[in-house]
Amino acid sequence: MATTVENRQFHHEHVRSYSPNHQRSDSPIRDCNYPAVRQDVTTRKKVAADMYDTSDDDEDEVDYSDVIKKSNSELESSVFDPRDASTADLWIERNPSMVRLTGKHPFNSEPPLTKLMQQGFITPAALHYVRNHGPVPNASWDDWTVEVCGMVKRPTRFSMAQLIKEFPSKEFPATLVCAGNRRKEQNLTKQTIGFNWGAAGISTSVWKGVPLVHILKICGVYSRKKGALNVCFEGAEDLPGGGGSKYGTSISIEKAMDPARDIILAYMQNGEKLLPDHGFPVRMIIPGFIGGRMVKWLKRIIVTTSDSENYYHYKDNRVFPSHVDAELANSEGWWYKAEYLINELNINSVITTPCHQEILPINSWTTQRPYTLKGYAYSGGGKKVTRVEVTMDEGDTWSICNLDHKEKPNKYGKYWCWCFWSLEVEVLDLLSAKEVAVRAWDETLNTQPQNLIWNLMGMMNNCWFRVKTNMCKPHKGEIGIVFEHPTQPGNQPGGWMAREMSSDSSNQTLKKSVSSPFMNTTSLTFSMSDVKKHNSADSAWIVVHGHIYDCTAFLKYHPGGRDSILINAGTDCTEEFDAIHSDKAKKLLEEYRVGELITTGYTTDSAPSSPNNSVHGGTGITPIYQVMQAILNDLEDDTTMYLVYANRTEDDILLRGELDAWAHKYEDRVKVWYIVGRSVREGWKYSEGFINEDIMRDHVPEVGEDTLALACGPPPMIQFAISPNLEKMGYDIKNSLLVF
Repeated sequence: MATTVENRQFHHEHVRSYSPNHQRSDSPIRDCNYPAVRQDVTTRKKVAADMYDTSDDDEDEVDYSDVIKKSNSELESSVFDPRDASTADLWIERNPSMVRLTGKHPFNSEPPLTKLMQQGFITPAALHYVRNHGPVPNASWDDWTVEVCGMVKRPTRFSMAQLIKEFPSKEFPATLVCAGNRRKEQNLTKQTIGFNWGAAGISTSVWKGVPLVHILKICGVYSRKKGALNVCFEGAEDLPGGGGSKYGTSISIEKAMDPARDIILAYMQNGEKLLPDHGFPVRMIIPGFIGGRMVKWLKRIIVTTSDSENYYHYKDNRVFPSHVDAELANSEGWWYKAEYLINELNINSVITTPCHQEILPINSWTTQRPYTLKGYAYSGGGKKVTRVEVTMDEGDTWSICNLDHKEKPNKYGKYWCWCFWSLEVEVLDLLSAKEVAVRAWDETLNTQPQNLIWNLMGMMNNCWFRVKTNMCKPHKGEIGIVFEHPTQPGNQPGGWMAREMSSDSSNQTLKKSVSSPFMNTTSLTFSMSDVKKHNSADSAWIVVHGHIYDCTAFLKYHPGGRDSILINAGTDCTEEFDAIHSDKAKKLLEEYRVGELITTGYTTDSAPSSPNNSVHGGTGITPIYQVMQAILNDLEDDTTMYLVYANRTEDDILLRGELDAWAHKYEDRVKVWYIVGRSVREGWKYSEGFINEDIMRDHVPEVGEDTLALACGPPPMIQFAISPNLEKMGYDIKNSLLVF
């Protein structure tokens, strides 16, 4: 699947209709029936004017339209991803560079950190991180309504047209952050209940919508004395399992009614209607709060005495003491202790430059110029980040960074966005440092702890962000510093924490779990073609780490719903399984093992769920892809790349869509040539057969002073096809060939 680059605006008037189901078994208010209340536009606006002054709501608003237009024009087009074809999200176009964190479905993703930072202060909507719990509602703008009920004097249902025409709007930038941002660092220490967010679970958009306080005042909220203490929000998505059919949460009435907090019902993001993944047609934006409070696809606002009774309000977004594990949390009712609920974000900062695996050559030119460290920082509750410091001696001394706040505070002095920091350092100081670490401070003098504090849900991780420095091998007479971030998002390999934890006892425990007492010790073996036949509710087989499991009997018991198994039935879903399952689930899976997978040739253990995810064994395209991506992401690098990519069949070509897109966008710098053992269709314009000298000479350049060959694949292919043919072309195999 090829992708192209174009200046694209993301309109979604074309989305199909959606019929909301108003039967809410898990609602805080069981019955929200009310007499119809009608107010014409003039009356409602007059009431609004009498209730509150809106004259300065738009005061000092900054126009970000040029920034948004520029970032969108530099972004590759969103596409229909084949990974969504078997899911309820098959109708949604998504940016191909997003790193999927939970396999095929539901869609949870973050952008590559380097790409996120290249966009600057405002994140394009298509690159904004996504947290979905289930399928995206296929909504219709014209039919959508938001119901306000509960402890209000005038229960009302508002259409989208009413929200836009009958209420004052507010537009401002706000940074959204998932409470699980940087969770993978916790998971590498000890597995949490949560998947592997990297450091890019953060994005900033310009949001436009109706202030919540206006809506509540129009509907006439009862007083606290009468019990109006909380405001609950409920979305429209139909969620599998999890104890509830909808996503819902709540905030206190004081926060909801506070005009200083800029809480809005947002219907526009970066000047366009919301994308489906971000809540089209309307969602909550609660600046300074964790993303989990900002309900998408908003259908109901309910004023209540108690806080939300929704499953996801209690079983998500909490930080427990480190000794509380899943068993203790359930047996002692920790989920219902209000003091562990998360609302406002905490202080945090991240190093983004140097990026992971960046190499800084050490020579007479680089040592005479300072190197600029860069990154982002944020805090919660509207607090301003006032200081960012960097240490290169493990905390003995700190250097104060330059701060770049690109937003103006609101009229109450609140800051809702991330800021950027930078610091020039001497290259010789980097050369002697073992690591570079950063910490931030906000106006209340909160700062980041030195060490990671583990908690069951892996949330609010904000320890010092550390980048390790190592000397890389000399190349062409030069040594260099290679920088290593702590982790890579999702199931991607890499990072100094992964390397250091590989010998940790916790990983040894995980390895031992493969030999659990429940293991089916059958010696039956099956091919992948055998597994593919078992792809229905009558017989649902999956492959995880080369083992085959029959999950048919478990379909009705799966907490995530039967559909999340069925969309993976007949496939290798190692990555999907590892991304979202606990050690307990991995042990439970062994009860259903029926055999082992026969692997031969170029067979992969698991297909990547994103361009950046790892391929376990198999063709090994991932390291080559990552090198190419790093080169293309460097705006100052003009390297020309030639890729010869061999597979058994055309269907086996992983990442073809992304590679073809690069070849189209960078036609002068990226040349791609495919080889397949056999062609399955007419019109195949590439090679058939095996790698040979003629193909190499036709599609690989002659050796030059600055030419480097990179190869990955089965050892016989390297030994008998690639190496000898490169030698015939004049390549020095010892110095000009790098094998992954």
